[in-house]
Amino acid sequence: QVQLVESGGGLVQPGGSLRLSCAFSGGTVPIYYMAWYRQAPGKQRELVARIWPDGPSNYGDSVQGRFTISTNDALNTVHLQMFSLKPEDTAIYYCNINSSRGPFWGQGTQVTVSS
Repeated sequence: QVQLVESGGGLVQPGGSLRLSCAFSGGTVPIYYMAWYRQAPGKQRELVARIWPDGPSNYGDSVQGRFTISTNDALNTVHLQMFSLKPEDTAIYYCNINSSRGPFWGQGTQVTVSS
């Protein structure tokens, strides 16, 4: 059974940094891409960052230049390094794997940016 487990969320002051991690287990599946999404209260889920197995990545406009997505050679871990955090980055962050067996989601990890 495929499982995605996120970690690294928490409370941070504006201007601070956090690193989210997502561990993927449950067998080998052809991966199209790995991504992080987020959903703030009362808002739709939005794409934060996406990375393809051969390296290219893209980012949402609101996080461009502040966040960095990365993965490992085994494609079983994906990280999101977040710098210069703002209160508007407060949301539940979800890890996503898009594969030939369909999309898989983690349970989400809360990120709160507040003084």
